[in-house]
Amino acid sequence: MTNLAIIVIGASSAIARAFVKIQARHNPNVKVITVSRQAKETSQASNLHFQCDYSKAQIRQVAMHILELGFEVKSVSIFNGLLHDEIDKFPEKKLEDIDLDYSMALFNINTMLPMLWLQALLPAIKGKQPCIVTALSARVGSISDNRIGGWYSYRSSKAALNMMFKSAAVELARRAKNVKLVLFHPGTTDTPLSKPFQANVPEDKLFTPEFVANQLSGIIANSPPDGTVSYVDWQNKPIEW
Repeated sequence: MTNLAIIVIGASSAIARAFVKIQARHNPNVKVITVSRQAKETSQASNLHFQCDYSKAQIRQVAMHILELGFEVKSVSIFNGLLHDEIDKFPEKKLEDIDLDYSMALFNINTMLPMLWLQALLPAIKGKQPCIVTALSARVGSISDNRIGGWYSYRSSKAALNMMFKSAAVELARRAKNVKLVLFHPGTTDTPLSKPFQANVPEDKLFTPEFVANQLSGIIANSPPDGTVSYVDWQNKPIEW
């Protein structure tokens, strides 16, 4: 058994559960560490599970536990994300729909949560072992690709995440040259997050969580640290910033 570990955050999501199974199958000698709000492991493929409410204090606590375990971290994949609350908060269609509480909720989860994890885990991931840190972005977070407007808060939260990772990559190129950052657009995946918006999606463009998890696994396996951040889609094709 090696001393390598893979960390999966937001492990209760559909894509994350599929990803954990694939990683465990492809890396039988690597410890799979999962983090979610749930008290129990979300997958039998997980070797070690931490429950976390995603407050800054608990994020730091979990990160400290992982550091104390002394693993060399091979990858960190962050699957947390929010688009709607399934009640009355949905992406805006017009300016009149903009709501401060909804916007701040998306910014907190889509932008700041991945950055808090990157901040807290830095002591555990920097070193000699190449480590790929991935967060879920979205093509709609591309400023230059925005041609239809709308979705003000979601677009902005992902664009802000992109800028955060861009700045972090510049810093880590100096401080932690073993770390590679990846912003991943999974495409439209058949999950509760996209369920209200699937009606007009062509059948061949609605992906299963297993397909997306497999695509992400391949991208991680072929993304050596190069001092930059990659912003790519599920085909590993670059997305305009």
